[in-house]
Amino acid sequence: MFSTKYFLSGGVFGLILLMVYFFSLPDGKLHIVFCDVGQGDAAYIRTGNGQDMLIDGGPNDKVLTCLGNNMPFYDRTIDVVLLTHPQKDHLQGLISVLERYSVKYFVIGVEGNNTEGYRKLADLIKNKGIIYKNLYQGDNFLLGDVRMNVLWPEKKWVADRIQSSEFRIQNVGVAVLGMSTDTNINDFSYYLHLSYGEFDALFSGDGDSRIQPEVMLTANLPDVELLKFPHHGSKTGILPEFLDKIKPETAVISSGKNPWGHPTKEALQLLVERGINILRTDKEGDIEFQTDGTHWGLN
Repeated sequence: MFSTKYFLSGGVFGLILLMVYFFSLPDGKLHIVFCDVGQGDAAYIRTGNGQDMLIDGGPNDKVLTCLGNNMPFYDRTIDVVLLTHPQKDHLQGLISVLERYSVKYFVIGVEGNNTEGYRKLADLIKNKGIIYKNLYQGDNFLLGDVRMNVLWPEKKWVADRIQSSEFRIQNVGVAVLGMSTDTNINDFSYYLHLSYGEFDALFSGDGDSRIQPEVMLTANLPDVELLKFPHHGSKTGILPEFLDKIKPETAVISSGKNPWGHPTKEALQLLVERGINILRTDKEGDIEFQTDGTHWGLN
């Protein structure tokens, strides 16, 4: 027997779904979300036309909550995932991401380690048939209207520090995973310059003051509005001259409970002395910015 009650309730439910779908459609603006994943890094980027990218995944599966809150409910595909360097506080959450979402491209350095987490991530990338790329200084790619420029690592620098003839003789364009090295793994961290209209941001992984002289020497560093502060606000996270070169208006520090005192008073003082606005995931939770390419701010 036909029930008006069920018809009306079904209609209301359908209307709610339609409204949720409508309000989750791309709004023409770039959104950058620094996810609160504890002591680690994860940043979700969504362009004005709905393409998206995840930089790092944090030390656990908390990144899934961040993605669930910021991706449309119907979207189960991430266009690009990038791992800045293979340490647990950047890597581990990506295992959960690859298990739940489809990923089109994975950007990863050639350097690796023998940890269970890294081996599992590498196996997932290969077993799922995800296209993976090694990118170097000078490489760039488009994500909608957003350009991502790789400022570090420089390819020759990497080649000199990888203990594998397989890497040294590889054909151009052939990606490799898991090469061994005696160099501090943080030094391989991707430095990425995001450019969208008049807005610029710099993502830095854990590459700190030890490697920044090389970056300044070899890369064309831009002035930026937004900086993801290197290495969770460590004492050696950034050189004063590097900070003065890029001139950020706002710095985001991604950290959580930790035994190292991150963010350190030295790191915070560098920012305070220069009048740079400081935002911290351990204080604010998820931090979201949006921009139309001209104006930008917190969402």
